[in-house]
Amino acid sequence: MQPITATAVHPGETAALLSGAALIDRGAGDVLQLGDADRHDFLHRMTTNAINGLPPGRSVVTVLTSPTARILFVFTVLARAGDLLLLPAPGQGSALARHLRGQIFFMDKVKLQDVGNEWARLRLAGPRATTVAAACDLPVTNLSPGAWVAAGEVIALAQTEYDLPGIELLVPVTQHDDLRRRLVAAGAIPVGPAAVTARRVELGRPAPGAELTEEFNPLEAGLAWACADNKGCYTGQEIIARQITYDKITKTLVGLRSATLLTPGSEVRAEGRSAGVVTSAAHSPSLDAPIALAIVKRPYNQPGTPVQVDDQDAQVVALPFV
Repeated sequence: MQPITATAVHPGETAALLSGAALIDRGAGDVLQLGDADRHDFLHRMTTNAINGLPPGRSVVTVLTSPTARILFVFTVLARAGDLLLLPAPGQGSALARHLRGQIFFMDKVKLQDVGNEWARLRLAGPRATTVAAACDLPVTNLSPGAWVAAGEVIALAQTEYDLPGIELLVPVTQHDDLRRRLVAAGAIPVGPAAVTARRVELGRPAPGAELTEEFNPLEAGLAWACADNKGCYTGQEIIARQITYDKITKTLVGLRSATLLTPGSEVRAEGRSAGVVTSAAHSPSLDAPIALAIVKRPYNQPGTPVQVDDQDAQVVALPFV
């Protein structure tokens, strides 16, 4: 697991996330394009969510799992009229492309391109995200969750369940600087990784590199909503279906409260035995207190359960924190 540590967050960034519009700039890269006739079926048979029948103008978040149902990649699939755009986690575009190419059989009518050098990705979060986007002539006011709209060459996607709730923007790299300038002029406040981590921990949102890793499966890491229960086989499907059907989900994503900041990667212990692991930690601006995410075994995952982390007392709490 790659530890994600907590650092100080500027009050202006906190204000943007809680009451304004925060701008998260992820730069160029990490966009794949999947084309040809079998594009939907190819992803449908490989990942957890329902891709077949995904119409233009809609998107879903899906998980590519290993044969043992562990998380390999989590990414958004955005359907256009002639192709699918895949939006992996920052830094994972090339690795996802290599993995998918290794799964294309000679009979598959699928064409995969890494188009990350053509696109940059921005995200607007916070209660005024839609207002700021609309002020920049991005018609997002009436977008339902999972829907996207094009404004010229810019794509704006409303996304509420994954990452920080807000508007994901795909912009041609040649237009990135201009759009960023206009968003800031309209009131968006650029925020850094520390502020993003603090807010997502408050909201109980799992992230790649922390909860979304090969150490866990989607059910354990809080992504049951991205696992369709009405589709056929995909790699790891039997294990996930069995855990759901027979109530065999043995550990889940929970929150932890403690007197001082916990360290990601630390063991969670309960009644003298290993019960889980801390996956993310931050100082919550909303609560003015240390908080953490952990994946903890049953029955110690119930709110109110006392646990220990590095000889420090902590308590399991329900998510989200706020």
